[in-house]
Amino acid sequence: MVKDLVIVRHGQTEYNLKGIVQGSGVDSSLNETGRKQAKAFYEFYKNFPFDKLYISTLKRTQESVQGFIDDGLKYEKLSGLNEISWGTREGSPFTPEEDKYYYSILERWQQGETNLPIEGGEAPAQVAMRQMEAMDHIMAQKNERNVLICMHGRAMRILLCQLFNYPLSNMDIFEHHNLGIYHVRATDNMYQLVKYNDLEHLKDLLETKN
Repeated sequence: MVKDLVIVRHGQTEYNLKGIVQGSGVDSSLNETGRKQAKAFYEFYKNFPFDKLYISTLKRTQESVQGFIDDGLKYEKLSGLNEISWGTREGSPFTPEEDKYYYSILERWQQGETNLPIEGGEAPAQVAMRQMEAMDHIMAQKNERNVLICMHGRAMRILLCQLFNYPLSNMDIFEHHNLGIYHVRATDNMYQLVKYNDLEHLKDLLETKN
């Protein structure tokens, strides 16, 4: 059975705009730009024949795809799709000291220490484990050919590594943008990349910004 997975990052929040760490412990809402992104995404994809929508338990994902829900698309919340926990850094703006620690952790992850959790938070390997439970559930649904998944930036990078059999240390090769999509086609446990961080649906917003 072939499944088409449209995986989208949530829209912009004030935390994104101001450089404040969110993670799974901060349940923020979309800001005005994020709501415009969500509307543009909905208008572009509203006629795509999605069979089911999966979101994280954090409200910024639901707000990003509320148009589809209002149209009656069936949806399910899965905690396995939540953002990584950034532990003690959540809810705080980056300071030079925190930046140094944050980027030192990212560097160690890039060097292969993906079992290393950030202080008070999760390691990429822990996120990967809960994501696979969520994906096993999604892939087991036989009557869902076209699936929309709304999740989070770091979590999306970890998931894409798993789908394409990359080591988690390579997660940063997968760029992301608020309301940017990855279109993945799944066949017989093989995953084909159809679209990479596609922003075509946001073209008018991006042109206005520039």
